[in-house]
Amino acid sequence: MKIMDFNLYSNIKGEGETLILLHGLFGSADNLGRIATELSNDFKVHALDLRNHGQSFHSDEMDYALMAQDVINYMDFNTIESACFIGHSMGGKVAMTLALEFPERVRKLIVADISPVTYPAHHNEIFSGLLAINLVRDKTRNAADKVLAEYVGEKGVRQFLLKNLQTVVEGGLKWRVNLDAIYDNYKNILQGMKDDKVYKGSVLFIAGALSDYIKPEYKEKTLNLFPNTQMKVIPEATHWLHAEKPRIFIGICKRFLEK
Repeated sequence: MKIMDFNLYSNIKGEGETLILLHGLFGSADNLGRIATELSNDFKVHALDLRNHGQSFHSDEMDYALMAQDVINYMDFNTIESACFIGHSMGGKVAMTLALEFPERVRKLIVADISPVTYPAHHNEIFSGLLAINLVRDKTRNAADKVLAEYVGEKGVRQFLLKNLQTVVEGGLKWRVNLDAIYDNYKNILQGMKDDKVYKGSVLFIAGALSDYIKPEYKEKTLNLFPNTQMKVIPEATHWLHAEKPRIFIGICKRFLEK
């Protein structure tokens, strides 16, 4: 593991060809831990925390061009000429941006349950709940959870979000995630890919059958940007397909990466 100012935090496992994992909104490298462990048998896996998430640096600025450049800077620092990528949700958009802007650095790309389109805002209740937590008053996760439950009904989603709270030595909690910056830049996170470039390398999109992040009407734009694209759908899986169906997800990734 390593952390440096203005470089991305990483958890590195295994040996072999480089594989870089990029998490989704409000996530971190830890969320892809099982994927990293399983794939580290065949690859040198770098699971990264993106800016404003996990243990990486905080910044008032946040968009896909900046986040893709962060990954390039990380690769340059670690003398990685090119790599395979797996990106989930927001991390998938970072990886797609990187492939379009720096195609020579991307050997193969796996995009998990996200399309290269602009989405409508759909995290309003989550933001309201997280911003309602008062860390002076709500000094335990249980207290924070009670506040968040007024906005987010699903316990599993709340548990995921509350992983962004960190216990401090003197007592109480603090945010690990840069919540204000993410909120201020949320419109940038919703943005799709520009139409002025094409990535001709191998791309695999993996969708959850119960998710609506990848729709038939997004196919034309996806193929215009990524003409060498395959699609796999995991039955009975939602947007959190890698956590709900890890063995299936890992098997699909292995078969694609080993071709």
